[in-house]
Amino acid sequence: MSNLSYCRFQNTARDLRDCLNAIEDGQIDDLSFEEFKGIQQILQDCETLMFMKEEIEDEIGVEPSRN
Repeated sequence: MSNLSYCRFQNTARDLRDCLNAIEDGQIDDLSFEEFKGIQQILQDCETLMFMKEEIEDEIGVEPSRN
């Protein structure tokens, strides 16, 4: 199911945090094939997101971080 546009980023941020918590809790030792492909897609998407970080910050009016 897709997210409604008015809460897309909020829902996705919450879901991503849930995934990060599962990783931190060691809950990825026995992933199904579908979940394995899903975590690979998340990693790819995060790389793309970080590549676009400055562009996104400019678009939403956030001062770039100094990391």
